[in-house]
Amino acid sequence: MTGSLEFHSPLSPERARRIVERLARSRPATVLDVGSGWGALLLHLLDAVPAATGVGIEINPGDVARGRALARRRGLADRVEFVEESAVGTERGPADLVLCVGSGHALTDVPGDFAGSLRELRRLVAPGGRVLYAEGFWQRTPTDAELARMWPGAAVDDHTDLAGLVELAVGAGFRPVWTETATEDEWEQFESGYQAEVEEWLAAEPDHPDAAARRRKADSHRASWLSGYRTVLGMAYLTLAPVGR
Repeated sequence: MTGSLEFHSPLSPERARRIVERLARSRPATVLDVGSGWGALLLHLLDAVPAATGVGIEINPGDVARGRALARRRGLADRVEFVEESAVGTERGPADLVLCVGSGHALTDVPGDFAGSLRELRRLVAPGGRVLYAEGFWQRTPTDAELARMWPGAAVDDHTDLAGLVELAVGAGFRPVWTETATEDEWEQFESGYQAEVEEWLAAEPDHPDAAARRRKADSHRASWLSGYRTVLGMAYLTLAPVGR
C-alpha cells in the first residue's frame, strides 16, 4: 500500500529537500539509515554528497528489495548497501550521519523506550557527526475516546510531547540543532498516499475474493486516523549534534 509514497513518513518533498541540503553541508563520508525502509531519504543524501557511501538497515525484505532496485535505477548501487537485519545492538556504526526516521523502535527491544533509542543513536554517530531523528509526539493529550480509536492498546504514555522528546535527546548527549514538525498537509498526503492503491483496487474489484478482508483493513486504518490520531499525533524531525566524547 506504499507504492504511492516517496517517503514512508509525513514528509513533503520540500521539507526533505531542505533537510538534505542542511545535512549535506557537513559532507558526511558515511551515512547509516536505521529502519531504512526503501531508503528514499538515504538515496537523496547520496545524490547530494557524491563522495559518501551509505548503509540501510531494514528487516522487511520487500522494502530491502525495493531499496536495492531504486539504487540501481539511480546509479547508486555501488555506493549504498541495503541489509536485511535487525538494528538492535548493530555494529554498523559509527557513521558521520545517522538517519532514524520513524524507526527508533528498531534500535531497542523495549517498546516505547525513546531514551534507549536515542542512547543507541548517540553510540552510532561519529564525533562531530549528525543524527536526523524523526519520532511521533502528542500535539496535545489524547482523550480516552481518541485513544480507543487509535492502534490496539494505545495509551497516553505511548508518546511524550515535543518538549519532552527534545529533552530526552538532550539527556542522551545531543544538542538539538534544528527542530521541525510535520504539517497537517504532510500528514494528509502521507495517510492518503498510504491507502491510495488499495482504495483504487477496492473500487475496481469489489467482488474479488480478497476484497472483504482488504476492505476491513483499509476501513480500520482510515478510522484510526480520522477518528483517532488526526491532529493529535505529531511527527518531529530533529537534527541532533552529539556533545563531545
